[in-house]
Amino acid sequence: MAQRYVRIKTAQGQTYYGLLQLTRSVQVLDAPPWLQGQPTDLELEAGSYWLLAPCAPTKIIAVGKNYTDHAAEMGTPVPQEPLLFLKPPTSVIAAGREIHYPRQSQRVDYEGELALVIGEVCLDCTPEQAQSKIWGYTIANDVTARDLQKRDAQWTRAKGFDSFCPLGPWIVRELSAGAKLQTFLNDAPEPVQSASINQMVFSPEFLVSYISQVMTLLPGDVVLTGTPKGVGAMQVGDDVRVEIEGIGQLENTVVARSSTIGFQKTR
Repeated sequence: MAQRYVRIKTAQGQTYYGLLQLTRSVQVLDAPPWLQGQPTDLELEAGSYWLLAPCAPTKIIAVGKNYTDHAAEMGTPVPQEPLLFLKPPTSVIAAGREIHYPRQSQRVDYEGELALVIGEVCLDCTPEQAQSKIWGYTIANDVTARDLQKRDAQWTRAKGFDSFCPLGPWIVRELSAGAKLQTFLNDAPEPVQSASINQMVFSPEFLVSYISQVMTLLPGDVVLTGTPKGVGAMQVGDDVRVEIEGIGQLENTVVARSSTIGFQKTR
């Protein structure tokens, strides 16, 4: 099994990066792993911590319509170059945390995606250089208020609500080029989304290179690589689970949004 890098919080409020062991204990690192964090003598037992999102990005850059079949189901052609948008860091939540259904929307969709975690400063990189800037891989759900996306001239509101970027549960360093991505809703045995990540129109290294021509990517930043066909609505009470072969599964429950979400707790 590939090493699983996590970010955790203890009951005492301390936040650490670490390596998840088979026993679910965590070997604590002295820094984020992409900043050469090394193992310490501290090992936290299972049950003494909870998982946070596996990184705390300064920005999340997402890519729209990066699978041909998804572009078709949205009624649009595949873009000739990557279609970029941003999700705010405050949209990030961990595996097991709640997606909050906003009062402004009547249609909120799941979008299972492969997420890239940047390990080094990346600016004006070639695709070959960009490959070495991708430190690892995790799972994301690019939650979208679809009715607001269609109503607005741009996507910030539809993509940017607090809790609209579930991320995790951990990061792995290596991933098969043909790994399968699947999304499941509730207890249905058949996935609502299923594709191999090598079906992307623009590859991960091309995306990172392209983005780096626009903005500097920093260690810990996240790139969402697009969703395959099969996107659909979620309702309050639904459980949505995104699985990527070689990483694991990211599962979250949808709840009605309250007046306060509790940002620090949900990340």
